[in-house]
Amino acid sequence: MGPQNLPLRVQEVRARVAAAAQASGRSAQSVTILAVGKAQPPELLTAAARCGLTDFGESYLQEALEKITALQDQALTWHFIGRVQSNKTAPIAASFAWVHGVNRLKVAERLAAYDVVAIPVTDAAKRLVGAVTIDDVLDRLLPANWRVARVGN
Repeated sequence: MGPQNLPLRVQEVRARVAAAAQASGRSAQSVTILAVGKAQPPELLTAAARCGLTDFGESYLQEALEKITALQDQALTWHFIGRVQSNKTAPIAASFAWVHGVNRLKVAERLAAYDVVAIPVTDAAKRLVGAVTIDDVLDRLLPANWRVARVGN
């Protein structure tokens, strides 16, 4: 998809989100659209930001760091959505507001040392082998500097 189609696609996604939110009794403003920039050039992310998107997800650290640097003049919120390798927790914690790919307690413990990382957890994670569950976070790891967002039911 080229940037010329992007405004229409964003408008379509916003309409679908609004309809789904209304059907579930929620406000469309309570839903964050997360644009995944994986393998897309920074110019396309800039075009997406001009369409009003502010949250971007990346799953490859090196590619993400290049985009974060290229787009640093824009007020964007970055989400790391890939699996987190324990040796990469420092640059991830330094560069991302949200980390979604925490699947091991060791990684969660390393991220806990940083002030800016929030880890979305879900009760459904209990069914995933090796996932960090909400019980792990609340019972064992929750330092005062973590923000925990419960997602799902």
